[in-house]
Amino acid sequence: MPSTIEKVHQDYKDAGLVVLAISIEEGRDKVTRWAPSKTLTMPLLLDPAGAASGAYRITATPTVFLVGRDGKLVAKASGTKAWTSAQGRALLQLLLKK
Repeated sequence: MPSTIEKVHQDYKDAGLVVLAISIEEGRDKVTRWAPSKTLTMPLLLDPAGAASGAYRITATPTVFLVGRDGKLVAKASGTKAWTSAQGRALLQLLLKK
């Protein structure tokens, strides 16, 4: 999963896509040890108390929220998805055009 989302981040950041990863219910020390092996370049936010998962009703990981430029929720996807497939890329490109 991190490699897929990192690829999306790298491929679309110059087109205006912002990717934020949130580590839920893990402490800073554990995430600090884990993250370098994943070579993440997107911002990685920490939520050790699980406030985000509660507020956004996250019941599975990964969970992806697509938010439009206007700040409104466009879609929510739970579980692993093929974001780098032709269909996934077409969706992202469509959303970036709006």
